[in-house]
Amino acid sequence: MTIAQINMVKQQVRCWEVFDAHVLRVLSTVPRESFVAPAYRSLAYADTNIPLCSAREGDGGFSMMRPNVEGRLLQALDISRHDSVFEVGTGSGYLTACLANMANSVTSIDISQKRLDSARDRLASLGLKNCNLLKQDVFERSGTEEFDAIAITGSLPEYDPRFEKWLRLGGRAFMIVGQPPIMEALLIRRTGIKEWSRRSLFDTLLAPLVHAARPAAFKL
Repeated sequence: MTIAQINMVKQQVRCWEVFDAHVLRVLSTVPRESFVAPAYRSLAYADTNIPLCSAREGDGGFSMMRPNVEGRLLQALDISRHDSVFEVGTGSGYLTACLANMANSVTSIDISQKRLDSARDRLASLGLKNCNLLKQDVFERSGTEEFDAIAITGSLPEYDPRFEKWLRLGGRAFMIVGQPPIMEALLIRRTGIKEWSRRSLFDTLLAPLVHAARPAAFKL
């Protein structure tokens, strides 16, 4: 554990009402700098959205979630060692690593093979073997597999019910819904065969998932 990690947890994550000991321990031990592009490594533990790669490499403007949002996500999903997790948007692989440290298994998808290859190498360097990384567009997914927890790392312009249907009974999903200037982080829980609860957690901003449907423009 480095001083930078300790400061991140104390000054950013805990200040955002993340008090779960398991979550704080994972954020204190997974080396975030190992998942940051070399050009931005000095910002690994900063309170900012870090680009997934340098401007020269280009990656569509995608970035890592801020540490406090990652902490709230992990706490809300309340992951146990027996859970199977579905992550939409592998990105750098950092959140994947955190999830893998908490869950039994993680299936993580991304539409970029480049990001997947990079994340796979980073996860392997930490000895994490319970991650299955797949190249896939979630909006073309036809599988019916259900999961205990779903983490969506890009925003949705409007609520999309397909995700809640991939939850097992008692399963939880974290998603960020809306459009700038304000988006809402939601926790979805499957409470019955055809029943789900929805709880608002906090307001934030996050780039949308690629190919996410946008609401029709309002016309007078």
